[in-house]
Amino acid sequence: MKAMIIDTFGKSSVFKLKEIEVAALLPGQVRIRVKATSVNPIDIKVRAGAVPAVSPSFPAVLHGDVAGIIEEVGEGVKSFRVGDEVYGCGGGFKGLEGALAEYMNVDARVLAHKPLNISMEEAAAVPLVGITAWESLFTKGALKKGDDILIHGGAGGVGHIAIRLAKWAGATVYTTISSSEKETIVRELGADHVIPYRESSVKDYVEKYTEGKGFPFVFDTVGGSNLDRSFEAASVNGTVLSIAARSTHDLTPVHSKGLSLHVTFMLLKLLDEAKRFEHGEILEKISGIIEGNGLSPLLDQKTFTFEEVGKAHDYLESGKAVGKVILVNKW
Repeated sequence: MKAMIIDTFGKSSVFKLKEIEVAALLPGQVRIRVKATSVNPIDIKVRAGAVPAVSPSFPAVLHGDVAGIIEEVGEGVKSFRVGDEVYGCGGGFKGLEGALAEYMNVDARVLAHKPLNISMEEAAAVPLVGITAWESLFTKGALKKGDDILIHGGAGGVGHIAIRLAKWAGATVYTTISSSEKETIVRELGADHVIPYRESSVKDYVEKYTEGKGFPFVFDTVGGSNLDRSFEAASVNGTVLSIAARSTHDLTPVHSKGLSLHVTFMLLKLLDEAKRFEHGEILEKISGIIEGNGLSPLLDQKTFTFEEVGKAHDYLESGKAVGKVILVNKW
């Protein structure tokens, strides 16, 4: 089969087209005829060699998100049949095949039936960011109806899904954005209050929206120095949720406010055979929400082919993308 592979870590130019063997299907797996994938920041980190602990061995086929049609069902798989349209975050990491190929063998437990009312391209945008947002908001945060939550980076990949899921759960959503274009996006997603963070200090918007008390839930999808802003914005005994905590911080405000800090790194469950079934269960729930018109992914206007994966990585890294960057299999 055709695949875009890498033989070494490096810049986006390391991708190359190659004919490789289709691996034998193992018990519990299904073979997917890949229709689409998307680019996530972790895919870029893997390509660059920045996360060796989760990186596959060479030659490697990257990308986790996949949408496609089941071509073959392995021994013991009861939940899917040949011809089913499915989606999930199935591999591209240590010991797991990636999606940048004609076919992908995937553990059936991480997959869900593709929602009937969205395209393959839209479905490929959902898995990693959808699972990350769900685990952060509900598994870690226990967000519920009536809660107030501040979401940093509401127009981003995880952030835009988090807004829709939080609204679906009945929460009141506050979100920070960097531009008027993104303000329009997050309002269309359902955000109740929009905060242009370049025009307002944390102290100012905490005073404006919470009378200085702070937000009981803060979801930080940005990381770095922004995590300090999240600690500042949180209320006493509040909960800070993060997906980017590879940084050093003064934890004094965490202590003085009695904050709870929860970090979500969704790949840990994907790489754990005993836990990965949870991802399939989450995606089935998300499928129901999508089919009930409670959620839809935001796609960038530019779409790439698998052979243009290097350009897709460069485009996401440029910061010009608004919404998920999608790649379509034209082979």
